[in-house]
Amino acid sequence: MDTLLKTHNKLEFLHPLHGFVERGCGLSPTRPHSQEFRLGPKKPYLKWGKNGSVKARSSTLLELVRETKKENLDFELPMYDPSKGIVVDLAVVGGGPAGLAVAQQVSQAGLSVCLIDPSPKLIWPNNYGVWVDEFEAMNLLDCLDTTWSGAAVFIDEQSTKNLDRPYGRVNRKQLKSKMMQKCILNGVKFHQAKVIKVIHEESKSLLICNDGVTVQASVVLDATGFSRCLVQYDKPYNPGYQVAYGILAEVEEHPFDLNKMVFMDWRDSHLNNNRELKERNRRIPTFLYAMPFSSDRIFLEETSLVARPGLRMEDIQERMVARLRHLGIKVKSIEEDERCVIPMGGPLPVLPQRVVGIGGTAGMVHPSTGYMVARTLAAAPIVADAIVRYLGSESSLPGNDLSAQVWKDLWPIDRRRQREFFCFGMDILLKLDLQGTRRFFDAFFDLEPRYWHGFLSSRLFLPELIFFGLSLFSHASNSSRIEIMAKGTLPLLGMINNLIQDRE
Repeated sequence: MDTLLKTHNKLEFLHPLHGFVERGCGLSPTRPHSQEFRLGPKKPYLKWGKNGSVKARSSTLLELVRETKKENLDFELPMYDPSKGIVVDLAVVGGGPAGLAVAQQVSQAGLSVCLIDPSPKLIWPNNYGVWVDEFEAMNLLDCLDTTWSGAAVFIDEQSTKNLDRPYGRVNRKQLKSKMMQKCILNGVKFHQAKVIKVIHEESKSLLICNDGVTVQASVVLDATGFSRCLVQYDKPYNPGYQVAYGILAEVEEHPFDLNKMVFMDWRDSHLNNNRELKERNRRIPTFLYAMPFSSDRIFLEETSLVARPGLRMEDIQERMVARLRHLGIKVKSIEEDERCVIPMGGPLPVLPQRVVGIGGTAGMVHPSTGYMVARTLAAAPIVADAIVRYLGSESSLPGNDLSAQVWKDLWPIDRRRQREFFCFGMDILLKLDLQGTRRFFDAFFDLEPRYWHGFLSSRLFLPELIFFGLSLFSHASNSSRIEIMAKGTLPLLGMINNLIQDRE
């Protein structure tokens, strides 16, 4: 099953694209001087006020986004020459952060790399938010364009959690420029095309592209995100879905502290005058995620953390309109808008298999949060080191054996057990209504920072996760404990069964 992506007025299957689909898929870069706007249906739901603000005519937020031109990096790329018939050591399919990171590190070790992407110079349209300490650990602080000293979580109208953990927004152009420059210096070759088929031989693979070119490689890495272009799955794919709609907007004003981003706002007083919408939100709640850049410029995103099936985009937009109206946020213009549907949980791909994967295509999305950028960038050295170790040595392994070793390094038993626990957490979140969700996060953010930091950043492994779970249970209210036991027993038994069956 392919990723669902909201486009205009309907949900469509996302065709396999070479790129990295993450929180913020579908974000359009700004074209500052354009005054043309793209409207949704012929019957508009938004209108311009006298002061230039956007006013909702109904409860559904529709598009009012400037027509934009895609922005490309101003690089001359060294292109792959198919006439030479060279078998490269590694072919990377997909030029997102994960694919570029592996290409950069494998080529740095002296191996030959070809990166295949239909738009290799295109600046990623995705809006990435990360914890600052995660990028600091990878020496990427220069790739953050805005940072906040902390974050706020609004549990309800009376309770707020202030998180003492700096947060940042990724400078997409800077991050891609930095990675591309290193790839070019290391001798990576680029091929602008889409891979439509792969044929495996004993010692090499043939990647057939839509332009008729065949790229030969000893190892193939699928970094195409949720499209899962080449990596194979053999189990029913039934994930939960995180659905979000966001805008980067100029506003008259907003009520948020400029020193803190809003990680979660679960308040629902904005729905008091809409009984039907309030009831829908009670059953499957959404929260506001906000990054304030100045007093009149802010990124706002209404998000359903996880649901199965995922919420309709129109439902998300309707809730967002009501929230902004209640907060007194009058939108003057929208620079970018963002629609994303992120599959969470579900089975891992076939382990092992000939094509190696990383990121969304390899099941690396955090099943309880939807996070992936920092996790995949941190995993890139593991994949790269394994490829170099098993391919670059004198006793290099043949194709299937080499791929099996790389998969083993990417998904060792401790990582698989960690993911199983995260899926257990997702299964509980799927069953919680608004009050249950509030109680859960009230207890979650009362934990020692090492626990909630580690859980969100995938740093806790099974023994620590057991203590995390016990600590969370002890911090929970009595009603929350009863709810966790009632709704978590079957998922817990399922997790235990899966852990027993999954052995080295």
